[in-house]
Amino acid sequence: MSRDLSLQQIAEGIPKSVLNASDKDLEGFQRIMDETVKLRESHKNLQKMIQSYASSGIRSS
Repeated sequence: MSRDLSLQQIAEGIPKSVLNASDKDLEGFQRIMDETVKLRESHKNLQKMIQSYASSGIRSS
């Protein structure tokens, strides 16, 4: 079962408080979202690195 949401599901889930937020609040929210995307991509990259390391056969003694 996938936990990925479609853009429509995300849009439908936006609370009215966000829709009525000030520009300053939205800018802060955008920064949080940008950092969240960076963190997600970093996590994916870390997982790939770990899998690559584990499958390379390199083991420390």
